[in-house]
Amino acid sequence: MTAHESSFRPASNAVPASISVRASRVPVADDKEMLRAAVDLTKDIAEARPQIYWPDMILSAGIGYAGLAGAILLSNPWLAIGCAVIAVLALYRALLFIHELTHIHRDALPGFRLGWNLLVGIPMLTPSFMYETVHTLHHARTRYGTIEDPEYLPLALMKPWSLPVFLITAILLPPALLLRSAILVPLGALIPPLRRLVWQRFSALAINPAFRRRAPEGAFRRQVIWQEVGTTAWSLFLIASGFVIGWKPLLIALAVLAAVAVLNQVRTLVAHLWENEGDTMTVTAQYLDSVNVPPPGLLAELWAPVGLRYHALHHLLPSMPYHALPECHRRLSDHLGPETTYARASHTGLLPLVGRLASSTIRPR
Repeated sequence: MTAHESSFRPASNAVPASISVRASRVPVADDKEMLRAAVDLTKDIAEARPQIYWPDMILSAGIGYAGLAGAILLSNPWLAIGCAVIAVLALYRALLFIHELTHIHRDALPGFRLGWNLLVGIPMLTPSFMYETVHTLHHARTRYGTIEDPEYLPLALMKPWSLPVFLITAILLPPALLLRSAILVPLGALIPPLRRLVWQRFSALAINPAFRRRAPEGAFRRQVIWQEVGTTAWSLFLIASGFVIGWKPLLIALAVLAAVAVLNQVRTLVAHLWENEGDTMTVTAQYLDSVNVPPPGLLAELWAPVGLRYHALHHLLPSMPYHALPECHRRLSDHLGPETTYARASHTGLLPLVGRLASSTIRPR
């Protein structure tokens, strides 16, 4: 028996296709065969490889900043637009390494958190503290899909207008981040009530408006301090540069970041099915409420890079490095087969998922 084989058989307790995660009042039992297979078949590829992380992140950031420079400096509008598109896609990929930072062990990639913050997080006004300790709450067994989940809203059960509003708000994110770091954070250093408000309400990349963030402690608090200082200094420099060289470069940069934010918001729309009404869910129910978009589709690598096209699988194996997820998916698909719980989280692409979500919001209830 090879390392990729197992005595397991395709799950006999797979969730029937007729049961919808939407029916949260009829709990979905855990598919223990799938959960065991997910762990046992992937142990040998669970190590984060710095020879993949570092070049990918640095190359993505370098291409993104080169594209941004072209968008700012080129006089030909079509070339400038082409460079802007490249900048959006490359910087989007570089930015999404923030997701990996929340899951990899602190000793797995020495210096990667610092390097990412200096090259990507601070320049893009999104230091890693805005996601760290927040995203892990989303993965907590008893928090996912509840009012205590900072990254969950029952979007499929909301009004039709909620989806365009959800997307449009992303356009405002870059100027809001600039305002936060350049004005609110310095003022908060002088006014403690404002500092507490900014931290509780405006320090996390969350979509749940009811979420209130707890004050940072220990080593994480020290990370927050230096990242806040760096982002504030960079924000003030950006604003000052407008008075010296004009506002065009900053406005183009903010437009590129806004496009990145909208693209990420679109991805967020299809990361889950968003059908839970606030009840605590089993791990299998959480998996089925999440989305894989595996090959052969190629576009998913653009709108869901850094392993996020395997978002459902990620909820089974949160600590699995992004570069190992394609192989994890292949092993589990081969082992469990097409007529099991595991296969039911796989979807064909972005547009069908958006269509499903939009149609759900207009369905009578």
